[in-house]
Amino acid sequence: LDEADRMLDMGFIHDVRRVITHLPKERQTLFFSATMPPEAKKLADAILRNPATVAVAPVSSTQERVEQRILFVDRGDKRPALAALLESDASITRALVFTQMKHTANRVSEYLDKRGIDADAIHGNKSQNARQRAMARFKAGQSRVLVATDIAARGIDIDEVSHVINYELPNVPETYVHRIGRTARAGKSGIAISLCDAAERQYLRDIERLIRQRIPTVDATTLIEKARSMHATDAKTIHQQAQPRASQAREAAGEGRTPGRARGRAPEPRGGRRRWRRS
Repeated sequence: LDEADRMLDMGFIHDVRRVITHLPKERQTLFFSATMPPEAKKLADAILRNPATVAVAPVSSTQERVEQRILFVDRGDKRPALAALLESDASITRALVFTQMKHTANRVSEYLDKRGIDADAIHGNKSQNARQRAMARFKAGQSRVLVATDIAARGIDIDEVSHVINYELPNVPETYVHRIGRTARAGKSGIAISLCDAAERQYLRDIERLIRQRIPTVDATTLIEKARSMHATDAKTIHQQAQPRASQAREAAGEGRTPGRARGRAPEPRGGRRRWRRS
């Protein structure tokens, strides 16, 4: 069973149990996984008999060649902050951006595209052909950014990833170790940048406890100011684009009015104006 941790903690445990009922009692079962959180290990122990564990490296170890950074950013500023980071840092030649949810990956990718930054998204809702095209573009350097969920990113083997960016911190600390291991491959160095909002502070503490080190914090004041300026510009553009549409809608509504009818005045009932007498 490959990617055992994902299979066991993403709701597939019942499917795995059904498959096991069709297997012979005397069998050899092998679980392969980059990480094994305690919850997934408990499930594995319930399925296996006297399992032996073989670990290539401790789950808490991070690549020494990966430079880690934390940027504290408000949740509402994350998309423009990511765009500002990519626009201002030319050393980010090929970035793998991680999100927690599929729809977030789509929104981030679309936002970056609108700002002129080549980006693709891969996740479980994408077809196999779409995922392969996105991967091929990223490997060939045609897209600078690949936005991915954790499951979709499993199996990605690219040596030239210069940066890993955690758009959202994972709620499982071991996943952080696995994510940042996508850079600094083949003897090269790499950088891992995490955008952390107030709600993710506990995730950060759990990660630092696991890896037994404090992740350096980078002053993001200038970046946030640029991000908020971009956000305000985007909002102004949306407002300006909406104004002609609103005018057209008003004109269209005006064409459908009864001739001679005053704007904002209720139509008179048929037969003329009614007169009311007090009885």
